[in-house]
Amino acid sequence: MSERHAILVDPADKRERVDRLLVKNLPTLSRSRLQGLITTGQLSVDGKTIDNPAFRVKPGQKLLLEVPPAVAAEPEAQQIDLDIVFEDPYLIVIDKPAGMVVHPAPGNLDGTLVNALIGHCGESLKGIGGVRRPGIVHRLDKDTSGLIVAAKTEAVHQALTELFAARDIERAYQAVIWGAPSPAKGEIEGNIGRSPRNRKKMAVVRRGGKSALTRYQTLKSYAQGAVSLIECRLMTGRTHQIRVHLTEKGHPLVGDPVYGRVSDAKLQRLPPDARLAFRDFRRQALHARILGFKHPITGKTLKFESKLPPDIKELISSLEPV
Repeated sequence: MSERHAILVDPADKRERVDRLLVKNLPTLSRSRLQGLITTGQLSVDGKTIDNPAFRVKPGQKLLLEVPPAVAAEPEAQQIDLDIVFEDPYLIVIDKPAGMVVHPAPGNLDGTLVNALIGHCGESLKGIGGVRRPGIVHRLDKDTSGLIVAAKTEAVHQALTELFAARDIERAYQAVIWGAPSPAKGEIEGNIGRSPRNRKKMAVVRRGGKSALTRYQTLKSYAQGAVSLIECRLMTGRTHQIRVHLTEKGHPLVGDPVYGRVSDAKLQRLPPDARLAFRDFRRQALHARILGFKHPITGKTLKFESKLPPDIKELISSLEPV
């Protein structure tokens, strides 16, 4: 279980950096560990999430820090079936199913893509790009399905990381959303950071955060615009970017338990036969359909496509007349 530490700011600590204050009050935790906890949204001040270690405190403020249980230093190999789309001595492309976590974290210590990759590629993968996330260059949320690439050598990991940083990667997602965007094709821009109201959520924020840009186009609308199938292309790669941007625009993803909870009003706009399917859909209807990049070693342009998984296909089929 997580540990919780509550600290009341003393007048003597006025204007102190919050990370330094935590070091003073929690000597068993290193400053780097505390900074990591802060940046991942584990700290609240008077109930508001703070993700900046340089935040200056005021006397009387109440700090609440949640420290998740420790994760094993090195993930272990596990024999887990993988849907391998492409593999060579340098990298591997996987079609990840919904429900699989990418790397171990509190609450999901095994059964992850990283465990499966080590099991498939062998011990040589360990340490590539970092001990806890070997080979991982980018990530998909647990309940987002689709294409993900991992590096099998340190040089390729660095090269792919640079491609992602330079936005020289083609990434297209398909999503089922509530409503019909207007215009049908466009851009959504807005900095993304931790929600000040809920540390477990991301949000478009007015101050701070990281710049984010999503381009979208509507592929088809159903039930007089009650639901739409859209394609999104990421110009940046922020946490929950598509989910947050579409929610900000008023069109959350169907099935999203964090940003798009279903309502009776939304369901009533659907054909009767579709209501049950949409009400019971238990994950965000988001699929990483296209992944394209230049191979760091061979120089060949690679492009992979993944079909919509059966659960999203069935969701869409419930809206289409037989």
